[in-house]
Amino acid sequence: MTVLEQPGTYAPAPPPSWRPRTEAAPLLPEAEPYRVLGTRTAEREGGEHTGPDADLLRRLYAAVVRGRRFNEQATALTRQGRLAVYPSSRGQEACQVAAALALRAEDWLFPSYRDTLAAVARGLDPVEVLSLLRGDWHHGYDSPGTRVAPLCTPLATQLPHAVGLAHAARLKGDEVAALALVGDGGTSEGDFHEALNFAAVWQAPAVFLVQNNGFAISVPLAKQTAAPSLAHKAVGYGVPGRLVDGNDAVAVHEVLTEALDRARSGGGPTLVEAVTYRLEAHTNADDATRYRADGEVEAWRAHDPVTLLERELRDRGLLDEETVREIREAAERQAAELRERMHQDPQPDPMELFAHVYAEPTPQLREQAAQLRAELAAEQEAAAGNPAAGEETR
Repeated sequence: MTVLEQPGTYAPAPPPSWRPRTEAAPLLPEAEPYRVLGTRTAEREGGEHTGPDADLLRRLYAAVVRGRRFNEQATALTRQGRLAVYPSSRGQEACQVAAALALRAEDWLFPSYRDTLAAVARGLDPVEVLSLLRGDWHHGYDSPGTRVAPLCTPLATQLPHAVGLAHAARLKGDEVAALALVGDGGTSEGDFHEALNFAAVWQAPAVFLVQNNGFAISVPLAKQTAAPSLAHKAVGYGVPGRLVDGNDAVAVHEVLTEALDRARSGGGPTLVEAVTYRLEAHTNADDATRYRADGEVEAWRAHDPVTLLERELRDRGLLDEETVREIREAAERQAAELRERMHQDPQPDPMELFAHVYAEPTPQLREQAAQLRAELAAEQEAAAGNPAAGEETR
């Protein structure tokens, strides 16, 4: 008997092949991105403010300020040679912070390589998050314990994994949702199609957040798709598409919270496109001036997510200079700790090369491990008998 044949277990019910599961209209995103900050939705009515929750605003603001400082510090560490590469998310902090804060403790986050800030905002150790980019390990933190999947460097390959986990959780009866992050470039990959299609057919509790920052390295969005928006792609899979201002942390949080609640309650997946912009180059190895103008970057600086959120809090009387100073000092302390720890040279064990490759090492790996173990023993023996010779051997 298979799992799906057991009485009382969840069984996906795909639509009849001769007609769509639902009409297209309810799935279509709005023509303009949904936003909260700077709109009339937060007007005072009857003396009461009807905008976003004050506590949420404070949490989001503190997190985006820490995130901005984290991006600055990680970029500096790259220039100092402490990181091999760093794909900055400066300008995209609202997307990543809102994603982390929208999740419940039991939910899972599936990040891409640019989503270090989302992992840190989820509560992970910043040094462990940066292990991949430092070159110490392929993966530096406990995924089952933190419920954050490994940072994924290949484009969009984490999306089918998110669907698989979400579908498995549904089969087990767990109230768990998976939130998968991907860039606009990742939507051109086959894994994106496969993940959306499986999620829709299985009605898996998965939410896909596309951070559309305008470029897949140097390729602009117009050269990737002719769709009105990336959110419109949802219609082809039979799932709702939502379009949101990715620099509006409150709006992103609202849309993702709604989508995650819908997923947990059995409503199926949602595709969310957050329109944002990366203010810095793709990575430290990229020269962004070759494919975009300085004026374009400056125009987006005027829509900076940190500035938008700070303005909202000040307008509502929720932020004073003392609070700003405290938040910035906390961000600076986090950056200083990261800097200090990253400047400590690691002492790697060469034998770790063979750890966590296969559950059962192959004959070739066992042979290579034995050869390295013998070479290391010879070095130690030479160093013990003749320290100078040991240095030469190394």
